[in-house]
Amino acid sequence: MGSPEAELSILLVDDAAIAQLNRQYLNRPGPTNVIAFPMREGEFADVSPYLLGDVVISVDTAEREGNESGMALESRLDGLLVHGILHLFGYDHEKNTADARVMAEKSTALMELIRTAGR
Repeated sequence: MGSPEAELSILLVDDAAIAQLNRQYLNRPGPTNVIAFPMREGEFADVSPYLLGDVVISVDTAEREGNESGMALESRLDGLLVHGILHLFGYDHEKNTADARVMAEKSTALMELIRTAGR
């Protein structure tokens, strides 16, 4: 991603904890799989330029989604982490289909890097 000095926080939680964050910060009901809190946005973005932000992942939801798709939990967690990191870098899949396609392509490329690095 061109940011070798970048830092981020990763928090693994259960559905109850992510549902609370989802409601509190995004005004959305129930649990979700991943939420990203970028730190490079807003009035304090320049306080710590290397800090990307926080990625919060629900292990409960990741496990459920992995089971439904026949994917190992570790692989699903990797995918959600990549998704969250892309959000921290400003990628967005909710605006329009073109942006969603760009984000999906970047996600696929990063997941391939993870797969090949593990060999």
